[in-house]
Amino acid sequence: MRNVRYLGLDVHAETIAVAIAEPNGEVRSVGVIANRPEAVRRLVKKLGAPEQLRACYEAGPTGYVLYWQLTALGVACEVVAPSLVPVKPGDRVKTDRRDAGKLARSYRAGDLTAVWVPDPAHEALRDLVRAREAAKQDQLRARHRLGKFLLRHGRRPPEKMKAWTQRHLAWVQRDVHFAEPAQEATLLDYVHEIEHAAARLVRLEQAIDTATRRPRRRCARSSRRSRPCVGSPRYRR
Repeated sequence: MRNVRYLGLDVHAETIAVAIAEPNGEVRSVGVIANRPEAVRRLVKKLGAPEQLRACYEAGPTGYVLYWQLTALGVACEVVAPSLVPVKPGDRVKTDRRDAGKLARSYRAGDLTAVWVPDPAHEALRDLVRAREAAKQDQLRARHRLGKFLLRHGRRPPEKMKAWTQRHLAWVQRDVHFAEPAQEATLLDYVHEIEHAAARLVRLEQAIDTATRRPRRRCARSSRRSRPCVGSPRYRR
């Protein structure tokens, strides 16, 4: 399509730096807008016909919200891999406007690699898996806190047993006590956190099992250079 304009978007939690690569070769900064749907809508309206715009931004902590906003407005958008954005040797000056301009220029040249954008069902499952990973980390921290607390006070099981098994936890709850009320309260709190973390993991793992049993649609790619879909043998989180 002739007269296609390429948008480079440097996206942050509160702001989006915008640059545009014109068909005649000019690359210019459009400015910085708020990262809000109404601001994105005004930007698209200001730049002209949505079907003549191609937008891109780097994958990051802001997720795919902007992608869905732009595609809903009729603008073709791709989320690109940050590690594969070309960098000139010695170019260490980094500002939001410069990054947006670099994206627009590279996008027009076809030098960017798009990542696969998950559909709502895949994104929901990813969130659930992230929650499970966070719960596992919280469980490990809770166990470390209790283990170090017991070690500081010389409390060891009377016979060899594997830590954090049901037998080990039963020993802690049955046989470990402190004369000082403050230490007893500390012990109870640590044990409660371990039990809470275990119950949380069970809930999340059951939710993952339920989600993965749902029929999944064949996923579409945002471009031929996109990452493989979840479930593909080559997919890595």
